[in-house]
Amino acid sequence: MQMQRVIYERFGDPQAVLQVTQAEVPELRSGELLVRMLARPINPSDLIPIRGNYAHRIQLPAIPGYEGVGMVVDAADAANRDMIGQRVLPLRGEGTWQEYVRVPAATTIEVPTALSDEMAAQAYINPLTAWVSCTDTLNLGVGDYLVANACGSALGRIYAQLSRLLGFQLIAVVRDSLHAEELRRLGAAHVIVADDQAAVSEHGAEGRARAGGSVLTISDSASDLAEIVREITGGAGATAAIDSVGGASGAALAGCVRPGGQLLTIGLLSGQAVPWAEVAARTDVRVGLFHLRHWNNRVTVQRWRTELERLLGWMAQGKLELPMPGDRYALNEVNRAVKAAEAPGSGKILLI
Repeated sequence: MQMQRVIYERFGDPQAVLQVTQAEVPELRSGELLVRMLARPINPSDLIPIRGNYAHRIQLPAIPGYEGVGMVVDAADAANRDMIGQRVLPLRGEGTWQEYVRVPAATTIEVPTALSDEMAAQAYINPLTAWVSCTDTLNLGVGDYLVANACGSALGRIYAQLSRLLGFQLIAVVRDSLHAEELRRLGAAHVIVADDQAAVSEHGAEGRARAGGSVLTISDSASDLAEIVREITGGAGATAAIDSVGGASGAALAGCVRPGGQLLTIGLLSGQAVPWAEVAARTDVRVGLFHLRHWNNRVTVQRWRTELERLLGWMAQGKLELPMPGDRYALNEVNRAVKAAEAPGSGKILLI
């Protein structure tokens, strides 16, 4: 039986190198399931490897896609036949940008019936990254302050909700005020709009009064951001920071963290690296790099399953919500889908 799949045979601009091809549905080996994919999100972490950033660990041709949701249609072993017909997250197997995925039964996670395909498809990378970075890495809890940039993203919304669940105070930094009230609703204690078009810096007592103590607009400078964070934290500075941007935005976060505190870098949306060793020496902040892949390799499969099932349970109970996706594209429209995913304000794009 033939199926469609997306591959790339060389590294480069995803719109230039991605191809839709036909292939045989893979034969199962012992311990494996065959999953028919229903929905797959397009994440920055899917596109970065295509551009060649991790070329040393990718064997070409490769199939992209780290997450998604599908239905089990076959099992290699009689012991797993009862999984046929179940919706699952087919994780840590083959790339998900194909019609059928072959995956180890041990690393499939059953999806609660209360979750739609659209929500389940997004349930892995961002929720687990946020949860592990807050708990295992930073050990945040009641009384702690976390300052994070790029909080208008899906990941930023999850940090806001985890602040409510874990009890820490989130200071969410965004580029415009579009998502400010939603972040407050989800749990962010303070939202700082770092606007390079701001005519004045709205900080200090007057700014807090105007903003109701929650949404503040400052000029886009490291000194303004550090000053307002110190005011919010009573002069101490934040317990920790999470940088998803890099460049000047990432470096500015280091000035917001108290001496001896932690700064975790989890992304490079700006494409501009930060000389973290110099920044750490200047600010006395401990800088670390977080990759979900490294955590996956470090913990047992049972621990990995436990944490994912916890997050899926919260999603099913309404304690953790993900944004509704934007447009949906068929697998053979992948180039249009990638273009849409990289457009500002597009929302999460799904391949279906």
